[in-house]
Amino acid sequence: MTAALLYCADMLLPRRTDEHFAAEAALAAELGAPTALIDHDALTGGDGDRAVSRVPVGLGNAWYRGWMLSGDQYATLHRALAQRGVDLVTAPEQYRAAHELPGWHGTFAELTPASRWVPLRAGEEPSTEALLAAVGELSPGPGMVKDYVKSRKTEPEAFFIEDLADASAVRKVAACFLERQGPDLAGGLVLRVFEDFAGPGERASEARVWWVRGEPVLVGPHPDQPGTVVEPDLTGVSEAVTALGCPFVTTDLAQRADGRWRVVEVGDGQVSDFPRGVDPSPPLRALLS
Repeated sequence: MTAALLYCADMLLPRRTDEHFAAEAALAAELGAPTALIDHDALTGGDGDRAVSRVPVGLGNAWYRGWMLSGDQYATLHRALAQRGVDLVTAPEQYRAAHELPGWHGTFAELTPASRWVPLRAGEEPSTEALLAAVGELSPGPGMVKDYVKSRKTEPEAFFIEDLADASAVRKVAACFLERQGPDLAGGLVLRVFEDFAGPGERASEARVWWVRGEPVLVGPHPDQPGTVVEPDLTGVSEAVTALGCPFVTTDLAQRADGRWRVVEVGDGQVSDFPRGVDPSPPLRALLS
């Protein structure tokens, strides 16, 4: 039986697919996939039963394709669907492993910038001891901060640290990042060694690779660089994806100034976006096979 695809409903017109996913949902239907709608607002508000009320009972195996969810929200979705006889192919622990940096970093350690993290709740500040302990495990030199899922890379004062050995600078940038993330903080604070992904006056080439059951089914530009042609070196990446053991993931790679391609982010494919102009049918066909 073909797996179903569950898309987010339009917030104002709940019987329709959210405009952002409408074209993809139509293509999925053309490919023979059963589709149904999820109420994303209800889900993020904690009402899993209402969120899945439009999903047919007994639909069978399914993939979620929608807006980003926290690990806890995805677990709520998984439970609510299971009560209706619908089984998300990606288990909650697999979603969290691919979606949050602490879940995938160890598997990709040789392919990605060195990182350490401090678990935090939104609104909580890290202790000086915890922050310095994390930084102390990284090499001195430029660094960056983010949370388990996202950074603020367009805001240097909330992103870039000139020297990880400068405790005052680390605290200042971390405090700025946490203040701006506010209630949207995901998981905690991550400190990473900064690698130069662009030569002088240039922007790094970035790619997004889609993997279904360990196979690369689509290689294209990162959504921030639609329309560009990229040919990333995937040496070692396939083995890491297989070792991670998640059925549907994306890997974002950037080309360093020395020409080497590095994994800068891993994500669960269910909440990853396609760049404009990229044909999503190869991943969809793989999900439905």
